[in-house]
Amino acid sequence: MIMNHKPRLRTVLSCTLLVVSLLASATACSSDEKHPLSTKPSDATGKISFSTSAGKTKADPDKPLEVTSTGADGKITDVTAVDKTGHYLAGELTADGTRWHSTAPLAAGSRYTVKVSTESKKGVPGLRTLTFDTRPAKKKLTVEFGPDSGEYGVGQPITATLSEPVTSKKARDVVERSLKVRSTPAADGGAWHWVDDTELHYRPKDYWPANGTVTATSTLEGVKISNKLYGGAVKPIKMKTGDRVEAIVDASAHYMTVYVNGEEINSIPVTTGKPGFSTRNGIKVVLGQEYFVRMRGTSVGIGGGEGYDLPVYWATRVTWSGEYVHAAPWSVGSQGSANVSHGCVGMSTGNAAWFFETVQEGDIVQVINSAGDYMEDFGNGYGDWNVDWKDWREGSVLQAGTREGSSPADKARLRPVV
Repeated sequence: MIMNHKPRLRTVLSCTLLVVSLLASATACSSDEKHPLSTKPSDATGKISFSTSAGKTKADPDKPLEVTSTGADGKITDVTAVDKTGHYLAGELTADGTRWHSTAPLAAGSRYTVKVSTESKKGVPGLRTLTFDTRPAKKKLTVEFGPDSGEYGVGQPITATLSEPVTSKKARDVVERSLKVRSTPAADGGAWHWVDDTELHYRPKDYWPANGTVTATSTLEGVKISNKLYGGAVKPIKMKTGDRVEAIVDASAHYMTVYVNGEEINSIPVTTGKPGFSTRNGIKVVLGQEYFVRMRGTSVGIGGGEGYDLPVYWATRVTWSGEYVHAAPWSVGSQGSANVSHGCVGMSTGNAAWFFETVQEGDIVQVINSAGDYMEDFGNGYGDWNVDWKDWREGSVLQAGTREGSSPADKARLRPVV
């Protein structure tokens, strides 16, 4: 069969002619007269004024930054003001383009670079740049993160201790937004909780991911918190987590079961507090470890016939008031069958040494089925995990009142059966 290629040739020629025609049209549109927006912006000095000036005089951070168009021949089209940390200063431009002013406080003790774009009535662009410094704050809020950088268990909360009390909701909002906590792998949720006016704690919904990294940083430096109070520099911390180690002490069964990453690795006969000295229920966090402690009843208000003065070894502390998991060779006969201590969890010397070597700061010790009171949420160690997640978030200015899905099982996990 003989194919006729002539129609295809005409199509190619038509396309070629179209391209040539377009090129000719583009050439015809070209001229020596360039569009104003295609030219380099002109120097807008003399057409723009600022409420502050460059040089040795430093701007008052308590006063807004103002940029004004001084000529009738043009207007301001855009303003960007960036401090030395890279944060942009929020502001508003009037509809007629004659004035821009900042709507957020300037950072104290910082350097700003301000770029102002203008446009004349003929559409010619202009640019004016100003660099200026702000005065340092006379009163600074410093923050100390805790714990120190290092390795901890998955139950270790992040703490932030403030050098000045912060009471207003608005000021607390500023502080919370400036204190950043990041977890790798990512944790399930996370929120600050105001313990009081000078202390915040941060925790996720559940414990931290095992064998991960948690960092706490701040963008508070120079930020205005309240009248005349600005944020200071804050030292960041980096916390690495180990395996998920949990010790569940069943006071009625007189046994402690230890889990690592959800797998049971040991079950140990123990004794806990006797009537009148019952061990606190609830989740506690290992605070520290001491190979030897001299325990005296008088140091915790116990005297008379209940007084004691004992050398104690392999002591793992879980409350500041003196509750430990430790060796108690004098009560071996009761371990696994009766509660005879003054509130501590006692076990044989060998088991206490094993436990001492197995756990670290930040690991979990949870007591269930005790006749004792419930572990304090704050002030006697870390009872943070005993706070229901919904209630925890209510202690955050940023998250209080916001919605988040929760499971009824969460509360059951945190509250032991008694």
